[in-house]
Amino acid sequence: MDAQAVAENLEKTGTETALKIAPVGDAISDETFEYLVRQALDAVHGTMLFKMRLGNDDDGQHVAAASIGEGKSQQFLVLTLPVAGGRLRVETASKSESPVARIAASYAGLAQAFATAA
Repeated sequence: MDAQAVAENLEKTGTETALKIAPVGDAISDETFEYLVRQALDAVHGTMLFKMRLGNDDDGQHVAAASIGEGKSQQFLVLTLPVAGGRLRVETASKSESPVARIAASYAGLAQAFATAA
């Protein structure tokens, strides 16, 4: 499954529709962002690797890195949402210009190494 499939799933489940309803100007909390990302990823058996908030309060955005698939078919995704509301954007890390995209695969490898060592 790719970023397009995740985005299509958002529309099917109504997650993206719910985001359109949130008026621009109503700040999206960290908890709400995490909930929306987890909802989208659960439907496609994806895993959120990490999330963060970039920029200042006025024009910042929530960003999450995720993985879908396993082995050779594993892909990394970057999901972004403006803090001020709007649409959740889903893109593959390989095509993303976000600085978060460059660390997604490294983070996943580190998390796997810790899990194996535990």
